[in-house]
Amino acid sequence: MTSAALEILGLGLGILGWVGVILACGLPMWQVSAFIDVNIVVAQTIWEGLWMNCVVQSTGQMQCKVYDSILALPAEVQAGRALTVIVALLGLVALMVTVVGAQCTNCIRPGKMKSRIVIAGGAIYILCGVLVLVPLCWFANIVISDFYDPTVPPSKKREMGAALYIGWAATALLLFGGCLICCCSCSQRDETSFPVKYSAPRRPTSNGEYDKKNYV
Repeated sequence: MTSAALEILGLGLGILGWVGVILACGLPMWQVSAFIDVNIVVAQTIWEGLWMNCVVQSTGQMQCKVYDSILALPAEVQAGRALTVIVALLGLVALMVTVVGAQCTNCIRPGKMKSRIVIAGGAIYILCGVLVLVPLCWFANIVISDFYDPTVPPSKKREMGAALYIGWAATALLLFGGCLICCCSCSQRDETSFPVKYSAPRRPTSNGEYDKKNYV
C-alpha cells in the first residue's frame, strides 16, 4: 500500500514537471533586458524566448513578434526548441506507460511485466529531465558569459528570465518523480520475487496416522 502511494506521488510529480516544461517552452522570458549602467531607467523591457520576442513598454503595453526564420536563429534557440518539443512528447508517452503499469490500474496482470513497464515509465521521466536540462543550462551559460563580458555593450546584456527558473523547477520534479517511480517499482518487484511458502507441521495422531487437516 505504501509503495502504491509513493508510486502515485511520483506520477503526480512527473505530471507537474511535464506541465512545467510545456509552460517554460511557451513563455518568451528565457532572457530579459539587464538594467545596468546607463540602462537603469528605460522605457521598455525586452523579453526573448524560443518562439518569439516581446517588447514591454513602461505603460504596460506589450508587443510580441514571432521569429521570421528558423535557420537564422542561434544554435541554442534551435536546440531549445527541438529538445523541449521532444520532452513534451516523451512526457505524454511516460504518462501513458506509467498509468498502464501502475499498481492502481488493472490494464496488465500484476507480475514482473507490470513492474518493468512502470520502471520504463519512470526512466522516461528521468530522460525528460536530463534532456530539458541541456537548453536551460546552455541559455544560462550564454547569458552569464555575455553579462560579464566587457566587450558586450550594456544595451545587449541580458539576465536570466522566469522561464529558466520554471524549467529548472520542472526538471527537478521530473527527475525526482521518475526516481521515485523506479524505486517503488523495484522494491515491489523484490518483494514479489520471493513468495513465502508455508507448510503445516505433520503431527501424528493417537492412532499413529497423520491428521487430515494438515493437508487442507
